[in-house]
Amino acid sequence: MPRSLADELGDYDSDELMQAPHLIRPTVFSLFLPCEDKGLIVLKLADLDLATQAIARAIGAFGSKGTALPQPKPWHASFRRESATLHTCREIEVSVEASMSLVSGPGRGGAAGEELPEELKLQGEQHRRDELEYWLTEHLRLNGLYWGLTALHLLGRPDALPREETIGFVLSCQHQTGGFGAAPGHDPHMLYTVSAVQILVTIAAVDELDLRGQGGKTRVGEFIASLQDRETGTFAGDEWGETDTRFLYGALNALSLLRLTYLIDIPKAVAHIQSCANFDGGYGVSPGAESHAGQVFTCVGALAIAGRLDLVNRDRLAGWLSERQLKSGGLNGRPEKLEDVCYSWWVLSSLAMIRRLHWIDGDKLTKFILECQDPKEGGIADRPGDMVDVFHTLFGIAGLSLLGYPGLEEVDPV
Repeated sequence: MPRSLADELGDYDSDELMQAPHLIRPTVFSLFLPCEDKGLIVLKLADLDLATQAIARAIGAFGSKGTALPQPKPWHASFRRESATLHTCREIEVSVEASMSLVSGPGRGGAAGEELPEELKLQGEQHRRDELEYWLTEHLRLNGLYWGLTALHLLGRPDALPREETIGFVLSCQHQTGGFGAAPGHDPHMLYTVSAVQILVTIAAVDELDLRGQGGKTRVGEFIASLQDRETGTFAGDEWGETDTRFLYGALNALSLLRLTYLIDIPKAVAHIQSCANFDGGYGVSPGAESHAGQVFTCVGALAIAGRLDLVNRDRLAGWLSERQLKSGGLNGRPEKLEDVCYSWWVLSSLAMIRRLHWIDGDKLTKFILECQDPKEGGIADRPGDMVDVFHTLFGIAGLSLLGYPGLEEVDPV
């Protein structure tokens, strides 16, 4: 079974899930297969057992991996179980209907008119379209572009992605509200809006919001500001109201880059951050929540943008953060958890902002990060021996940058 399908269900196996329908019912697997005559076939599968059977049969019936997709629009096939007693693919009803074009996303490396070194060439977009993981990660498309672009900049190759195509893709994710979704057709959300702003600022294209965007920079700022709770100062991620200090930090980050922080109530936001502080010096996702290194970064980063780092108990926080380093040299996000390369950024950047970077063993951490790199693929994983991905590659590189690793550009910890 493809790893992506199993990952959707965590550590449960097929038998456990069949005996615990409350665990499986909310989950719908999407299996994407390219088909020469019908374009992209999407299997919506409601359980693990059905997914296992569907893969082999669907590949034979609807086209093999590697078949080129037609342009401009793929097709969408919806597969569903007709009753709770169905267990074979023969009993799946298939309906094929035209749908909106799915995002292709960035995938081609190299600036216009320039041949990149072989090790920097990225996989072709068409090649990636033939992979299951490409479509299962569509909800990360805009974030992934930010992660990859930032990593390339830190590696000293800011021209490795085509600028005009990057701008075009980012703007294609914008809604009339001013916010951005993960990909064209996705709902707008704070996190994707922040990534969009960061990408455009990074490639010096923020003015494109006024030239080609929907409503200009001001509308983007108004979308972000509309998500602030004026009573508590916190921010929601979208119209559905989930609140999190990640969204608060993202709001201040994006608005500061757009020079529109006057649109929000900063003192109220600062007060909310203070309400999330804990006795150990750390910060949680909300008032009363346990301290977590990721939330520490968002809260300290927001306070840095607001000019209120004076509110941080620096030594107490640095003590808690320094305890995140394990014998391997890696850092974890909270007590009793495994080390993970991404905390090389969340922990180190927080320490850098409060000028306590020297409170951890930088040499051991550097060794740990380098051990997580795949010597053949080049990327960085969460831990040694695991699969590499662009998320951990960025934060591993960013951590090395904070540690002064030679050959990397200097990263701003905020």
